[in-house]
Amino acid sequence: MLRATANITLPTTITGSLPRPSWYTEDLGHRSFLDAMVNSRFREQYIDAVSVYLREQEIAGLDIVTDGDAHFDQDVGGQSWTAYPMRHMQGFERGNPRPTPAGGGGITFPRGHILHDYLEARVMPAIVGPVGRGDLQYTPMWKTAQRLTTKPVKFGTVTAELVAFAAVDRHYKDMRERIMAISNALNDELHELADAGCPVIQMEEPQIHLLAVRGYVDAIVNPQFMLDVFNNTVKGLRAKTEVWCHTCWGNPSQQRMFAQVQSYRNALELLNKVDADVITFESTSSGGMDLEAIGKTISGKKVAIGVIDHHGLQVERPDDVASHIRLALKHIPADRLVISSDCGMGREGMSRRHAFYKTVALVLGTNIVRKELGLPQAPCLAADPRYSLVESNK
Repeated sequence: MLRATANITLPTTITGSLPRPSWYTEDLGHRSFLDAMVNSRFREQYIDAVSVYLREQEIAGLDIVTDGDAHFDQDVGGQSWTAYPMRHMQGFERGNPRPTPAGGGGITFPRGHILHDYLEARVMPAIVGPVGRGDLQYTPMWKTAQRLTTKPVKFGTVTAELVAFAAVDRHYKDMRERIMAISNALNDELHELADAGCPVIQMEEPQIHLLAVRGYVDAIVNPQFMLDVFNNTVKGLRAKTEVWCHTCWGNPSQQRMFAQVQSYRNALELLNKVDADVITFESTSSGGMDLEAIGKTISGKKVAIGVIDHHGLQVERPDDVASHIRLALKHIPADRLVISSDCGMGREGMSRRHAFYKTVALVLGTNIVRKELGLPQAPCLAADPRYSLVESNK
């Protein structure tokens, strides 16, 4: 059900996470969100942070906004993206967490590499019983953000397999059973979120493309099973809300996780089968090399392309953003194209100011193309010359 992107040509958004304000010092930890919101200091800081995130996105001119993933803790490399469900779902041991064994999820970095710290910080609780929703409490989080803005708030969550890869399992007999249990629990949680009125639910980083590019043929950990997991997790949601499938190539601490630029080509046919309304692709950091293949393969869905790079601090020029959109329009019709960031900008390595002006550039570049196509341009208060503190010589 298209809710957020309906009736908007070239709608703009960002993937989700944003850098924490320096004054936002409270962490959720193992507390439930509603329990934490009883504490006046946490409540004030959390609501203020979400308000700032929303207002800055409105000032930039985005059509679809996010809460910046404000419920995540200030963890090394943005570990909360994976750790939050494990710290709050039923079936996980709340005490005595242990680092994920080396190579968990197929990821290794040597001592001396910045991302080795990221691996050492993968201190996750073990699965000790049947997995259930627990106190994920996605619905009150979304409500807290949505009541602060009239723009649609997109809410995102990590996929089941990534949670399963990061956990030591002392309960389930095999990985397939473990992954599907987490998938079923997430589906229950997301139905409550959709029923509450959330206009966009974004599933983040299904491993379809990552396994396809590595050529995995494992009986369980393979692209086809990851497709089945995705579709099970979102089963029934599209009748209630707009479902997005976000894909990228990873960005803990805003780092590239692969020495070479990766291609989606081997995964596109499977990605075309995900039960989603929109699929997002990392595009800027690869120079748009997959746009033609994406346009030829992805059908019946909208395509969101990243036009700003989440890895670097150089703020994109609006003209360059516009050029990337024009390139995409050669292969993807305007009525099926969504403009976004390659990935999130809040996983430890970027300042608020960089993220804000990258978002402004995203909107300004989209406005250039909108003008060329005779479409309405989004107001961008951040770029209004009337409010510059520098006096004009004219």
